Amino acid sequence: MLVAQGVEKAFGGPPVVQDVSFTLARGAITGLIGPNGAGKTTLFNCLAGTLRPSAGSITLEGSRIDGLRPDQIFGRGLARTFQIPRPFAAMTVLENVMLAPAAQAGERFWANWLRPGAVAAEERRLRDRALHWLDFVGLTRLAQDPARVLSGGQRKLLELARVLVAEPRLILLDEPGAGVAPPLLAIIMEKIAALNAAGTSFLIIEHNMDLVSRLCRPVMVLAQGRLLMQGAPEEVQRDPRVIEAYLGA
Repeated sequence: MLVAQGVEKAFGGPPVVQDVSFTLARGAITGLIGPNGAGKTTLFNCLAGTLRPSAGSITLEGSRIDGLRPDQIFGRGLARTFQIPRPFAAMTVLENVMLAPAAQAGERFWANWLRPGAVAAEERRLRDRALHWLDFVGLTRLAQDPARVLSGGQRKLLELARVLVAEPRLILLDEPGAGVAPPLLAIIMEKIAALNAAGTSFLIIEHNMDLVSRLCRPVMVLAQGRLLMQGAPEEVQRDPRVIEAYLGA
């Protein structure tokens, strides 16, 4: 699905991500763990186009994507969520989901005058898709409420619905369990598993080892910007190098 080869990122000093290479299998839920400051989010930003790698290559389904803009990578089927969701607070929950798909006809201002019927028809179809994904994540009853009323866990679910409406094939989730109450975390885990069963691939940054152990096969460990190892969750948790990376010698 995705191949990273020798990816590095530096900000004028020593690399934050150093010579990282891995392959994400199509249809897998891959975990990415590591201590704070290991470079996990920087690596995510390189994969999603927010940052341009200093070295190396990233290939999505056979095509190079390193160096592309985030919107171009999004258009090729790779979407990402953020550790701290930032919805448009004054817009409704439904509107937040509807804005996600790229290249909507109504985004070209002249189309609203020259092709109003086509714009309206597309918006109706998009509204139906957005309502479908809000129902999937359990937020239908809040569809017409402003996004500012959502709890932290509900905002994570909104972010998931917002990327799903664009029909990505690979989703990068940045700490979906962070700050989420156990009941909502269980819902998030259930939705990830259901989407994966339907064919969506995932790469997940997460510190919650219960989530990682239950969902992720394989798990990659990043420490001090380098890929330390990868394997099954049980294997990773027993590895002395991983224990040292988290706890120190």
